[in-house]
Amino acid sequence: MPRKIPSSGINLFQLIYVLIREYEEKSGEKALNLSLGNPDGVPPEPIRALQAKFAADPGFSYHTYAEDNDLNDFAAGMTALHGGIRVADHPHLSALPIPGIKTAGALVPLACGLHLPDRARRDSFKIASNLPAYDVIGTWTQSYLGAERVVWPLAAEDDMRLSVQRLQAALDARSLERVDLVYVIRPGNPAAVGASAQEWTRLIDWCVAKGARLVNDGAYAGLCEPGSHVPLAAVAKDRPDCEWLELYSVSKSFSDPGARLGTLVGSKDFVDDFRLIKGNTESGPVPFVMAAYGEFFKDREAAKRELDSLRALYRRRLDYVIDRLKSAGLRPACETGAGFFTLWKTPKRAFGKAVGEPAHEAFNRLVIEETGIVGVHFRGPGSDGAGEALIRYAVCDDVLSPAFQKRFEAGLSRMKPEY
Repeated sequence: MPRKIPSSGINLFQLIYVLIREYEEKSGEKALNLSLGNPDGVPPEPIRALQAKFAADPGFSYHTYAEDNDLNDFAAGMTALHGGIRVADHPHLSALPIPGIKTAGALVPLACGLHLPDRARRDSFKIASNLPAYDVIGTWTQSYLGAERVVWPLAAEDDMRLSVQRLQAALDARSLERVDLVYVIRPGNPAAVGASAQEWTRLIDWCVAKGARLVNDGAYAGLCEPGSHVPLAAVAKDRPDCEWLELYSVSKSFSDPGARLGTLVGSKDFVDDFRLIKGNTESGPVPFVMAAYGEFFKDREAAKRELDSLRALYRRRLDYVIDRLKSAGLRPACETGAGFFTLWKTPKRAFGKAVGEPAHEAFNRLVIEETGIVGVHFRGPGSDGAGEALIRYAVCDDVLSPAFQKRFEAGLSRMKPEY
C-alpha cells in the first residue's frame, strides 16, 4: 500500500542531526552543539521532590485523567508567575491547564471555528503569524488544516520586534481586509525578543478593529531579563473588547520538557471555545505532576528564586557566547532578551571563502566543517521580502567549560566574516 502522506523530505532539525553526525564521524571530535533548543538541565530538587511525593500518593485524582481539572490551583499559580496577573481578580478571564504549548497551539485554529459549517471552504479561514519562527502554527494551519496563512515578517531592521505596520502591509499585499487569528511567539524563537506594553496595545487595537483573535505563545516568558518583556496578559486583562489567549509552559521555565505541562489564560469565551476542542482531543496533563507544580507555586518567592537562578545561568552563558561572536565579527540580527537563543546575520564570506547558496544553510555547513560549531539556519522574509539569511546559536550546553571555550575561541579566530 502506498503512503497516504507523501514524503516531503527531511525537516530542518533532522538535518542538523545529520550534519552533527557527519562532522563527528569525519573529525573524530564531538561537535560544539549550539543548535540544541531544549534545556540541558533538569527541574530543581524541590520540584522533583514534590513530583515524587504526589506520584507516590494513592489519591485517585493524581492518577486518573486530569481532563481540565486544575489541581492545587496550578493554572492560577502559573499565570501569576508568568503573566503577572491574578485570574480571580478578572471575572471576564479564565485559565486552563494544558499538556504543553505545541499541542495546544495546534488546536487554537479549531477553537476559532476553522471547522464550522459556515466556513464554505477551509481556506476562507485566515491566520497571520511570524517568520522566521519555529513554525508549528504555520505547519498546522496551512499544511494540515488547509487554512490561508499570511506571513507577518520579522526583520533585523526592526530588531525582530512586532511591527503592526508590516502586518498591515502583509494583508494589503494579499488584498485581504482581515484575518481570523493573529498568532505570535513573544519572546520568540529564533529571535529571543520580547514585547512592550505599547506594542501589545497597538496590536490589540488592530485585532479589535479587524475582528481577529490574538494568541501569544509565551514559552520563554519565565526567562525574560527584567524590563525586556511585558506579558500579553498584563495588558490584555484590561481590554475586554479583545479576544485573546496567552500560553505558558514549565518546559523552559523549570527545565522540565518531559512534564508536558503548561497553562492557557485569556478571555473567557475564547478559553471556553478551546476547552470544547480540547475535550475531544486530549485528556489533560499528568495529574500528579500538575499537583506538584501547584503545590510548588504556593510559595511564590521560592518559585521566583528558581526562575531567577535559571535565568542567571543562561545570562552568564549568553554573555560569553555573544561577546565572542561579536568579537569574531558576526553581526547580531537582534538583541537577546529572554531564554537561550542568539540570532545573527549571515556573512557573505567566512574562513576566506565565499558563502554559497542558500546562504543561511551554506554558512552553517561551512562553520561546522571548519570548526565543529553547530547552529540552526533560518531564512526570514526580511524587510523587503527578498529574504534574510540568519543563523541561530543557542546556549543549551556548558559553554563556560574550559574545554568548550578553548575549541570555540580557536574556531572563531579563523572565521573572519565579511558582510
